[in-house]
Amino acid sequence: MRMTRRKALSLLGAGAGLPFLPVPGLMTPARAQAGGWHHGLSLFGDLKYGPDFKHFDYVDPDAPKGGRLRMATYQPFDSLNVVPPRGSVAPGVGLIYDSLMTSSLDEVSTEYGLVADGAEIADDISWVTYRLREGGRWHDGEPITPADVLFSFDALKTHHPLYHHYYQNVVKAEQTGDREVTFTFDQTGNRELPNIVGQITVLPKHYWDGKDAKGNPRDITKTTLDVPLGSGAYRIKQVIPGRTIVYERVPDYWGAELPVNIGRNNLDEIRYEVYRDLQVAFEAFKADALDFFVEATSKNWVSGYDFPAVKRGDVVQEAFPQMSRATGRLQAWVFNLRRKKFQDRRVRRAFNLALDFETMNETFFYGLYERIDSYFDGTELAATGVPEGLELEILEKVRDKVPEALFTEPYENPVGGSPKAVRRNLREALKLLEEAGWVVKNRRLVNAETGEPFTVQFLSDDPRSERTVGFYKKNLERLGMDVSLRVVDSSQYQNRLRSFDFDIISVVKLQSLSPGNEQRNYWGSESADVPGSDNEMGIKNPAVDYLIDRIIYAENREELVAATHALDRVLLWNDYVVPQWISGEIWTARWNRYSHPDPLPEYSFGFPSIWWYDKDKAAAIGGEG
Repeated sequence: MRMTRRKALSLLGAGAGLPFLPVPGLMTPARAQAGGWHHGLSLFGDLKYGPDFKHFDYVDPDAPKGGRLRMATYQPFDSLNVVPPRGSVAPGVGLIYDSLMTSSLDEVSTEYGLVADGAEIADDISWVTYRLREGGRWHDGEPITPADVLFSFDALKTHHPLYHHYYQNVVKAEQTGDREVTFTFDQTGNRELPNIVGQITVLPKHYWDGKDAKGNPRDITKTTLDVPLGSGAYRIKQVIPGRTIVYERVPDYWGAELPVNIGRNNLDEIRYEVYRDLQVAFEAFKADALDFFVEATSKNWVSGYDFPAVKRGDVVQEAFPQMSRATGRLQAWVFNLRRKKFQDRRVRRAFNLALDFETMNETFFYGLYERIDSYFDGTELAATGVPEGLELEILEKVRDKVPEALFTEPYENPVGGSPKAVRRNLREALKLLEEAGWVVKNRRLVNAETGEPFTVQFLSDDPRSERTVGFYKKNLERLGMDVSLRVVDSSQYQNRLRSFDFDIISVVKLQSLSPGNEQRNYWGSESADVPGSDNEMGIKNPAVDYLIDRIIYAENREELVAATHALDRVLLWNDYVVPQWISGEIWTARWNRYSHPDPLPEYSFGFPSIWWYDKDKAAAIGGEG
């Protein structure tokens, strides 16, 4: 998933746990289990829930239905069509759709049938067949058919670069029975392919083949604010372009009584309001114009919740474990390697040496953050120490293509925190820059051969980045660089990202405990020059390509973990990014009108999908709610 820091917070602020268009690496793939029909698939062994399970353990099957929820999002939207990569899709639009399979929140890498009631996989994993459940229907009453599944697959693979790479090894999709769709692969043994196919969001072919209210043919390749047809637990009730979108629960939702849906989708109405400024949104929350707020700044979390509603107990602060323990997370400033000045690894390392995270953490973050030191931070997939065992065997295959030091030295971020440490790091940075052909003349860093000054621009769509970039900028300027920050609106930012028109940006990538085909889109050479791909850096590294394939074709968990450690290590030692920071918690606040199951599932706090509106609590505090 490509996100700026701001967009990641927007996703959470718009409701962590909501269904949405599956994103590679965020919905974890499951293991191919050959032989007969399976109601669910798991990467890590047996499924927790058998074929006759009644509901997930972490839900309250008797949770009441009703009430509304008001949330903020920070990106204006201009489209309700999830297929084209252009435009900004409205938050929560995935609520209106169902997928073939859906994941469990108390297991890692599992999927159970939703639109499909079963999957059958070839012994050599050369194909998978999904059988559609009887009774599935669209909101207009039409049945969900194999034609819809084939249409959805073709639309996503053809018209969205992310899914083009994600599904590139699925070479044929066809109807093979009244309710069956078979996907054929161009290879065998790719254990992930059957399951990422199961993540497909199913779109209505008959709707997109029809005409709009003006009599014009609909076009799945274009952005639109026409309300689309869905099949999910919610439908769109109201749209104010760029400002507001409201979803209402479908009272006769076809899948309401499925085991995977019992105890879920409890709120009658979910409303998103667009706020361009985080502080304005916080003031709206304090004024009871929003019900739920994800706190994005440590300063506000520590000192901003002293208003009367908190003291009365009407507003509840609650911290939940960070989602990265189940997904892994990279948050970093990334370089555009398509620009010559960033193609030397020594230059990129100099940028990391210039970041004094320790002082920044104490000054800005109340010491609540830790430095990220892995592309899979927070999981067992993060590389540590020096390579050994199977990981070392794998790395030996690319020894001539990777930095030699990674075989003998652990990767470490530079440590600042004191004037002495900062001076030491800056001296090392200047040495690396000089080795790379950049020297300081008249207090400016210039190219030793051409005299060209070293200029760098940070691009962002978040005004709050002024604080952190401003702090970072001072040390970069001490190296002689000409540094600027440009903050643009979301539309311009997205356009510039698609065309790779930037020096440095900030991204957040959520990973998976079972990485696979999505890694090609993140770091693979083939995606480097595809507009809109998630390989923002433009990495073209044969060692990385080899290691991605070792992950995809790993025959067991041990090999998967070893190959991922190797990939993580190679990415880190190439200094493609300057790692940022993370808290171990998600900080939330809510007006005390909602309840949730206890305990919550292990890998998510499930908000708002398994929460419910509590009438007794709401009556006690009054207000809109």
